[in-house]
Amino acid sequence: MELFRIRKDIPFMKHALVLNAISIVTFVLAVFFLVTKGLHLSVEFTGGTVMEVAYSQPADLEKVRNTIQAKGYTDVTVQNFGTARDVMIRMPVQKDVTSAQQSEQVMVALKAEDPEVTLRRTEFVGPSVGEELVTNGLLALGVVMLGIIVYLAFRFEWKFGVAAAFANFHDVVIILGFFAFFQWEFSLPVLAGVLAVLGYSVNESVVVFDRIRETFRKQRKMDTKAVINHAITSTMSRTIITHASTEAMVLAMFFFGGPSLHYFSLALTIGILFGIYSSIFVGAAIVMWLGVKREDLVKPTKQEQDPNDPNAGAVV
Repeated sequence: MELFRIRKDIPFMKHALVLNAISIVTFVLAVFFLVTKGLHLSVEFTGGTVMEVAYSQPADLEKVRNTIQAKGYTDVTVQNFGTARDVMIRMPVQKDVTSAQQSEQVMVALKAEDPEVTLRRTEFVGPSVGEELVTNGLLALGVVMLGIIVYLAFRFEWKFGVAAAFANFHDVVIILGFFAFFQWEFSLPVLAGVLAVLGYSVNESVVVFDRIRETFRKQRKMDTKAVINHAITSTMSRTIITHASTEAMVLAMFFFGGPSLHYFSLALTIGILFGIYSSIFVGAAIVMWLGVKREDLVKPTKQEQDPNDPNAGAVV
């Protein structure tokens, strides 16, 4: 399906060097902020108190959140689980305050607002659990990156696998850099969003790479730069439809999903925007810098002969 068709190829690769330089600067800044400021990890990673409370009627999560924040807990997470009457509360560790004292303080504040609220469960999530989550999350990212390289190396050619790995790693680091710079809370939903961006970005890269291979087969007289420009231009309609519809859904979560989906949708928004950029100006450009050519993707069915040979007639 195409909303429109661009007749003249856009010279994307003409600006590849400048835009790659911008990508390198942005990537270095993201790494710098990650090293110097670090991520603002949520209670799932750092440890803290988890409480489950029950109300006699559907709970007003915003009111519950404001009540707890008034006690000095700025990074509290409040969400429903099971039914609208059941509420799960996650609070970070406070210095010189035990988990039991935290839950007691919170229950006093909640009962002042609604005397019928009851405490069902409270427990302390230790740092060892957080360390395990960090390890498993990094392992998941590593496995995904390796899988992308292997998949694209078999489907296309190793240069495409390397290019896609760099492009997707670029997207992940940029997202983490934003979260480090602004000190947004990095939670498990955000980690899920980062992993979703990996899959989303590699899909976009595969579409572009597949069109590059198809163009190499059809346009035998085009050079590599012209082939890449034609491939990207021919996928522009598909890119606009796909990303616009996806971004509309993500923005709906951002504006109407509440605090529990706020940073998840924010990570997806950053990932989608940079995913478009990286598939064109990072992935495709790296393929060009690595010197991909027609012979890498289109294997001749018969050995080519010298074109000056009068007997040459092999079909490629």
